[in-house]
Amino acid sequence: MQVTIPPSTSHPFPGLIYQLPNGLTVIHQDLPASSVVTVDVWVRAGAIAEPTPWFGMAHFLEHMIFKGTDRIQPGQFDAIIERCGGITNAATSHDYAHFFINTTAEHLPEALPLLADLLLHATIPQGEFEMERQVVLEEIRQAYDDPDWIGFQTLLAAAYPQHPYGRPILGDVDELMARSPQDMRQFHRAYYQPENMTVVIVGNLSQAEALDQVYAAFQTFPERSLVAAPTIQADPPMESVYRQRLALPRLEQARLMMAWVGPGVDQLQSSYGLDLLAALLAGSQSSRLVRELREERQWVQDIDSSFSLQHDSSLFTITAWLDPDQVERVEATLGDRLSELASMPITPLELNRCKRLMCNDYAFSTETASQLAGLYGYYHTIADATLSVTYPDQVKQLTPHDLQYLAGQYLSPYRYASVVLLPD
Repeated sequence: MQVTIPPSTSHPFPGLIYQLPNGLTVIHQDLPASSVVTVDVWVRAGAIAEPTPWFGMAHFLEHMIFKGTDRIQPGQFDAIIERCGGITNAATSHDYAHFFINTTAEHLPEALPLLADLLLHATIPQGEFEMERQVVLEEIRQAYDDPDWIGFQTLLAAAYPQHPYGRPILGDVDELMARSPQDMRQFHRAYYQPENMTVVIVGNLSQAEALDQVYAAFQTFPERSLVAAPTIQADPPMESVYRQRLALPRLEQARLMMAWVGPGVDQLQSSYGLDLLAALLAGSQSSRLVRELREERQWVQDIDSSFSLQHDSSLFTITAWLDPDQVERVEATLGDRLSELASMPITPLELNRCKRLMCNDYAFSTETASQLAGLYGYYHTIADATLSVTYPDQVKQLTPHDLQYLAGQYLSPYRYASVVLLPD
């Protein structure tokens, strides 16, 4: 059984989704009232695409994209964007890498060709590669000084013992040291190809202008390379509780971190329901766990729950900040509350409150050109951009029975991963 919600018809996609002859996807929405234009380029070249054992290559390449081409010197792109009054940044996840600029329509004809040149024709010079590798290695060292990062990566490894989602996006020191600029060039030329890329333009720019500029900038792609196919294995369902305790220095307060693996984009309606359950449990000041465990019983300093949608399978987490002697009591209580979710329907009053919270959060996160560009690019990279605007309608249609079923199906108190961080 799956939660099935009829497709939304009240919110048609407000922009254009167009595929150029070379296979590149362009998403455009004209916002005449906006003073800026956001260009966000999404590439299906996240950590999940890394062949064994090139772990960390996707994130490292994100750094090296900005190190120049035959026409652009290292640092020149940032200087030009700054001179235009714009900003630029990038990020890498397991499912994607993306690169964006915020500027004005007036300056886009200068900025967009430069971004395209960096993405398609990065030269990855030896000297810059060696220097930037030290930057990435320092990022890894700093991450291992962060107790919350260590705890979360331990939790991911427990939830995904085989799937790449269980690996750190930053990669592994030994493997990064073993890689060469030529390895990275191969990875770049294999994945930074038109069928893997989506260019999103949102702002004060007409459809004709947007398409003309993208078509002109994204003409010549790198000669295609081949790399070994990544090793991706689906993890079997968890059959019991996996617990791990870590004693860490410089940790002032214990953490209890719990994780359940949920459905991917092939069951998007179920994902919406789990997102709502995260809000119901600990997504606001008035949510169940916050009210009971923090305000009434004062067993935790704070508690939070979240749902992260990913392409292959998603992650539902609960994290509590608490004294070490409260860990067992809180974990047992959380198990009881999840059992209640599966056995007792949510009241209409509480359900409607959570729906309002989720729909309002969606509205607040889709107000600007950059927010919309990120939303469309994210959804189109892991699923389909048109689904991004159906979220409020899909949430509103969820029933107490749907949520009861999802809690029983995915949030078992007998099958999850648990990591406890304790002061050393």
